[in-house]
Amino acid sequence: MNTLKAEKRDMTVKAKKLRREGFVTGNVFGREMKETMPVKIEKAAAERLIKTKKKGSQIMLEVEGQQYDVLIKEIQYNAIKNQIDEIDFQALVQGEKVHSVAEVILLNHEKVMGGLLQLRLSEIQYKAAPDALVETVEIDVEKMKIGDVIKVSDLPIASDKDIELITSPDAVVVMLTEIHRSAEDAAEEEEAAAAE
Repeated sequence: MNTLKAEKRDMTVKAKKLRREGFVTGNVFGREMKETMPVKIEKAAAERLIKTKKKGSQIMLEVEGQQYDVLIKEIQYNAIKNQIDEIDFQALVQGEKVHSVAEVILLNHEKVMGGLLQLRLSEIQYKAAPDALVETVEIDVEKMKIGDVIKVSDLPIASDKDIELITSPDAVVVMLTEIHRSAEDAAEEEEAAAAE
């Protein structure tokens, strides 16, 4: 499991100042913690983590020598500055179900011939105990044909007895639809044919 080092944050220092000094701010909270613990993480370490881990990922957070089994609950990204501003973590309790998300990843989408592949759901919400958490749901779409629809209920996550779905099992995750020509394209083709 990935380990991320953090330090307790002094709340008298503003987040903006910490960000200028090369830190990402964050909070650790959980049922067994008396209060939320503000933390700061080196920006480079946070960026390395986010390359492989997303919201819903389980990691080990080390704060001044103490280890916390945590779930990444929220990542605030500043698109203008192209940087991570804040990461919030939920400390996990063994055996206690937590609300999380699994990212949907489409495999072999480049091999789909004809039709328009539409990803309708980028993440699936669920509840599970720490040892049953799922970070990603992979769907191989290579054999999909026009008109095919894959719902949450068609995925392994829906039949996992350790997972309690929050997203509706009837929700459409991905579909392959026919590409409809726009009226403009059709008109242009008709004009071209008439000109010949």
